[in-house]
Amino acid sequence: MLKNLDDFQKFGKEHFEAVNSVGSAWTKGFQQIAAEATDYSKKSFEASSGMVEKLMGVKSVEKAIEVQTEFAKQSYESFVSQSTKFGELFTNLAKDSFKPVEEVFAKAQAVAK
Repeated sequence: MLKNLDDFQKFGKEHFEAVNSVGSAWTKGFQQIAAEATDYSKKSFEASSGMVEKLMGVKSVEKAIEVQTEFAKQSYESFVSQSTKFGELFTNLAKDSFKPVEEVFAKAQAVAK
């Protein structure tokens, strides 16, 4: 009976540690995502401000269209790059979050066999 109690306590401790690891992974992952979003927002604002300054100095409609077209192209490329980076961050968050849970389930399945 004592062995069963020890196994039960160990099992509970492993679950608690897994849940704690998941919480830590989520915190770390969302901090990375928030930092990346902040950085992207700053860069986007600076690019927009630079484009407005360029437009203020333009003397022809053709040049204004050229400046706007170049800005749109750079903005699109930046958005696609950033979207890829966010996708990777969310994928890593999911992997890191489920790793401790997978380990606990694997141990539970091994014990059940």
